[in-house]
Amino acid sequence: MAFLGRYLLITSIFVVPDCIASEGSKEVLSDPNYLIGLGSYDITGPAADVNMMGYANTEQIASGIHFRLRARSFIIAEPQGKRVVFVNLDACMASQIVAIKVLERLKARYGDLYTEKNVAISGIHTHAGPGGYLQYVVYIVTSLGFVRQSFDVLVDGIEKSIIQAHENLRPGSIFINKGELLDAGVNRSPSAYLNNPAEERSRYKYEVDKEITLLKFVDNQWGPVGSFNWFATHGTSMSRTNSLISGDNKGAAARFMEDWFEQSGVRKMYSDESGQKRIPRRVSDIISNQPNNHHELLELAASFQSPPGKPATRTLSVARRVRGALRQADKPAFVSAFCQSNCGDVSPNVLGAFCIDTGLPCDFNHSTCGGKNELCYGRGPGYPDEFESTRIIGERQFKKAVDLFGKASETLKGKIDYRHAYIDFSQLEVKISKQGGDAKVVKTCPAAMGFGFAAGTTDGPGAFDFKQGDDKGNPFWKLVRNVLKTPDKKQVDCQHPKPILLDTGEMKQPYDWAPSILPIQILRIGQLAILSVPGEFTTMAGRRLRDAVKTVLSSGSKGENLHVVIAGLTNSYSQYVTTFEEYEVQRYEGASTLYGPHTLSAYIQEFKKLAGALITNQPVEPGPQPPDLLDKQISLLMPVMMDSTPRRANFGDVISDVLQNSTFKRGEIVTAVFWSACPRNDLMTEGTFALVEILEGKDDWVPAYDDDDFCLRFIWSRPAKLSARSKATIEWRIPNSATPGVYRIRHFGASKSLFGSIRHFTGSSSAFVVA
Repeated sequence: MAFLGRYLLITSIFVVPDCIASEGSKEVLSDPNYLIGLGSYDITGPAADVNMMGYANTEQIASGIHFRLRARSFIIAEPQGKRVVFVNLDACMASQIVAIKVLERLKARYGDLYTEKNVAISGIHTHAGPGGYLQYVVYIVTSLGFVRQSFDVLVDGIEKSIIQAHENLRPGSIFINKGELLDAGVNRSPSAYLNNPAEERSRYKYEVDKEITLLKFVDNQWGPVGSFNWFATHGTSMSRTNSLISGDNKGAAARFMEDWFEQSGVRKMYSDESGQKRIPRRVSDIISNQPNNHHELLELAASFQSPPGKPATRTLSVARRVRGALRQADKPAFVSAFCQSNCGDVSPNVLGAFCIDTGLPCDFNHSTCGGKNELCYGRGPGYPDEFESTRIIGERQFKKAVDLFGKASETLKGKIDYRHAYIDFSQLEVKISKQGGDAKVVKTCPAAMGFGFAAGTTDGPGAFDFKQGDDKGNPFWKLVRNVLKTPDKKQVDCQHPKPILLDTGEMKQPYDWAPSILPIQILRIGQLAILSVPGEFTTMAGRRLRDAVKTVLSSGSKGENLHVVIAGLTNSYSQYVTTFEEYEVQRYEGASTLYGPHTLSAYIQEFKKLAGALITNQPVEPGPQPPDLLDKQISLLMPVMMDSTPRRANFGDVISDVLQNSTFKRGEIVTAVFWSACPRNDLMTEGTFALVEILEGKDDWVPAYDDDDFCLRFIWSRPAKLSARSKATIEWRIPNSATPGVYRIRHFGASKSLFGSIRHFTGSSSAFVVA
């Protein structure tokens, strides 16, 4: 993750899956091995005033929505045995306090059916979601402390997605498939990677993992109902200056695949004017018999001028959501999740890193330009358009997932099992093998961050005179550090060669700055093992962990084709894990490896214990419980006091309308601006702030695109920071697949009065024609 660097201040050749034929047909299934259930729920969070989680840029404050965030869950259960739950969040990372509170709710609802042992909650690592939902100080400084709305929407959404999955449990089968995706990630710290032993590097073709592993879920009655896949690339296609909530490339991929399945039923593909197959849209399925005469369309549009804003109910926003109208009431919705893996040094900015002042490549060892890290930025494939880069990297993952989905034939078979333990990484003894077969015992350290972390990465550079690869430190910043906490000699020696900038593991005021007790977990589903890790493993660190666990599990298998995947940023968060050799280089990832140079060895040791317990069917010690710091949280974010409009203006009134009698072509942008109110008043969970409707017949407006669509942006702004007035700008980039017809733009919102009451409203633009 490009995290905390600023803390100190369907396809061109598209394979249609052959698993689904015409409507009403069923896929030929083997006998179902498991009960399977999937669920999905909105976790978008506050779209205003809240600092975004990931880049730790104090100026990156949410002000609208690119597309919505979701929690997606699957449950796999033996009919008369054990079960596991995996939740994939469109969030920067999992949070220990969120996991604690979700598990408390699940215990109240289901007893001991779902616990920390068999529930995994993982984040996709988008850097464009609201922050303030973690419990340790260092991760909520830039969000002005704890943000209750961010926290609550996550806990609620995770719980509801698991409830959906639980209630959808039905007999079914799971297929697994793997393949290579070559053009969605590059190594952003190659000088650190090259410090790994040459013999080790020679065993791998690429300097990042290119493998994508996909699970295809097939209901015994309904056929395919979902897919989850794991692939390593950062959620940093959207830059540190973006202010729109977005699932970044993985969230986009999930949206593309769910729409692809629901809209086309995998039975037909849509093409744009060039004949290239594209992401399908829904409108041409819904709307029929549109007038062909352009003059007639203009006359129809002219009869629908923008009305004044008017009161509305909250349920209207939910009812007008596009995807809700598509689903069959008795059939589970298709759920597709694009999960994160060992992405620590993997960037989606695949064109490389360049200096913004000269256009030349950045310095190889330090990612600087003339000695300054602030000038070195990675470029995505859509450069300079970050939205286009997000689309491209998301589409590449989506296309590969569809290919694997259609060809998946290996069935998961066998027992479900799991092991989980809490480990205190601040003082763990680790036995390390030496040359000649001897071993020595070393220890991990209390958490600390080095000078290189403040330099940021090429995905999001830091500030001042920090740089990656700094193994000495700076006298001035050491003085600043000592105001907070001066590390003692024991800590300095333990963390060597990291020069300590923040001794977070030993900073306890007003409460803990960093975690020390972390969860580790293995979920076993037949021949698949999911390793839940509470951080970002680099490419080589992940390879070493996978290989170590696979070796242990293979010793207890009977010729099974074992698959081992790493689920990164799961159940808690503790920044990075590098190899010992990468740690020595002290680039961003090494400087952000909290528990010292032997952190990876500690993980490998403890995961091997879990794997050994799995194959021998032995229990493991649960370990020390992590703290629940919810009651200690401090929030400095001001609440919404009130909303207002100018005299004689209503909430929802159009400020800047679509031109009357206007006609737009596909690819053009349509914009309307409304008097609005703060989105924090009502998050519109499972609803929408923005909507494009198409006219069917003479007077029936049908939802076409909402704020969960990649092409529709809801942008919110105030004229001044403390102003009670605000505007909503809604931009619709007309997709090539849009059906010709009469359209209008609508805005939904909720205003707060001085006395605290919330009133919902809606507004509509004048109608216009898309030809």
